[in-house]
Amino acid sequence: MPTFPESHQDLLKTDVAMLATVGHDGYPQVTALWFLFDDDGTIKLSLNTTRQKTKNLQAHPECTLFIIDPANPYRTLEVRARAEIVPDADYAFAKKLGAKYGGADLSANDRPGETRVVVALQPVKVNSWGS
Repeated sequence: MPTFPESHQDLLKTDVAMLATVGHDGYPQVTALWFLFDDDGTIKLSLNTTRQKTKNLQAHPECTLFIIDPANPYRTLEVRARAEIVPDADYAFAKKLGAKYGGADLSANDRPGETRVVVALQPVKVNSWGS
């Protein structure tokens, strides 16, 4: 499995990344979202199961997470990955991710009856630019 270069590991602690997925029509869909570089060294997302990006990943798990250095937009980290999706019925991971963002309650974004999943990104290629 590719590793994240030491020179760009700080970007794994930033607040926002762009997730590119493949839509049902074959075109890319790009969404800005929150993420967590978890203790196990995996990038994880908390997604609502009704959202298009979740449906895209279920159909085509190939995706790219792209992070731009907020202080230098020419310094970036691209993680091409395969998504592994597991239920987060008790919102345990959603709460952990929310803690990174000042205790945000991700369930507040979900309507009654909606559920969440944990998406773990398994890198297949990592590209970094800038210094």
